[in-house]
Amino acid sequence: MIDARCSCGAVVVSLPGPTSRVAACHCIECQRRTGAPFGVGAFYPADAVAISGAPKEYARHGESGGTVRSYFCPDCGSTVYWKAESLPAMIGVAVGVIADPNFPAPIKSVFERSKHVWVEITGAGVEHLQQGSLRKTSG
Repeated sequence: MIDARCSCGAVVVSLPGPTSRVAACHCIECQRRTGAPFGVGAFYPADAVAISGAPKEYARHGESGGTVRSYFCPDCGSTVYWKAESLPAMIGVAVGVIADPNFPAPIKSVFERSKHVWVEITGAGVEHLQQGSLRKTSG
């Protein structure tokens, strides 16, 4: 088990372990959500995780269509996880809240149409997409 937690520890997501479904997202909304040039999410079947604490929800329209609901700590403000209407059985967890420098690297780099020109996501087999999708990923 892995515990992903916000900065103050009030919101915790318990994960079954590492996943191969890791993506770097360069969409403008992920840039705004993270305050960084891209966000990195680890995706899990929603029924495989346990959430504790009382996160606050923020809903927005996603670039891939549908609603994306981000869940963050109302005390420290850390985004911990999100759910996308386009991936109803999955939950995305911010890799930064997992806080493991050995966590698997992204296998997809999505929404590269809004990627900062100086950012490079490299590695054997990394899929680069101008838009976004995790649907064909196994693991």
